[in-house]
Amino acid sequence: MSLTLSEVEHIAQLARLELSADEKERFRGQLSAILEYAARLQAVDTRQIPPTSTVLASACYLRPDEPGESLSQADVLRNAPQVQDGQFRVPPVLE
Repeated sequence: MSLTLSEVEHIAQLARLELSADEKERFRGQLSAILEYAARLQAVDTRQIPPTSTVLASACYLRPDEPGESLSQADVLRNAPQVQDGQFRVPPVLE
């Protein structure tokens, strides 16, 4: 599956990335290769393989919580599409 340049531009817009023409072309090739690989994986016959509930060991190896420095409000809101009164502005979702 080969992505078009407009699809790459749409993905970049969703990710809020500003890409040069060279980057768009490079990412178009890279993303297309990823999608082609995913399509090849979908073609693999896995009917004889039992489902796996997890690939991780049963023990949980999480680090203990340690307080650390947090981001400033300005840093957090820097890439927000809309800000109002120092908060994220989210459009209402109504049905």
